[in-house]
Amino acid sequence: MKPAGRAPRATPVVLCFLMRESPNGAQEVLLGLKKTGFGVGRIVTLGGHVEPGESPEQAAVREVFEESGVTMAEADLEPAGTIEFVFPSKPEWDMSTVVYRSWNWQGEPAPSSEIDPAWYAADAIPYPQMWEDSAHWLPRVLDGDYVAAVITLAPDNECVASVVFSST
Repeated sequence: MKPAGRAPRATPVVLCFLMRESPNGAQEVLLGLKKTGFGVGRIVTLGGHVEPGESPEQAAVREVFEESGVTMAEADLEPAGTIEFVFPSKPEWDMSTVVYRSWNWQGEPAPSSEIDPAWYAADAIPYPQMWEDSAHWLPRVLDGDYVAAVITLAPDNECVASVVFSST
């Protein structure tokens, strides 16, 4: 049992955006339809929990492989930001997230038991099918910026109550 008055520790999480240039020169990003677990039915980014003893980079490489079959090296990860997700109505869902981009990997993305991956044009992201917060920060990541933010969810645990960006 947790001591009274202490907030639970946020779960460490990673997100990794695989990027590529399409044959017509447009920028594309790999996202996927979530088939199980947290966010089922939404278009999401590859990623997940950092396991005990794992660095965020190790977790990103592992999660990308588990969810898409794509292999990559930690050295190919480009830091793209940190996001603290705060769920006041469900603090056990709080997440401390490290965000990466990568233009280098091996293999073709394939469906897994958790994700059905697909390439999306960076200028045509399906925000209505994603978590509402994505529209606030994802355009910056896709533009190559580093994003540092605290996103607080509303009592319904879906809508955004506030987004606070900090300078890096």
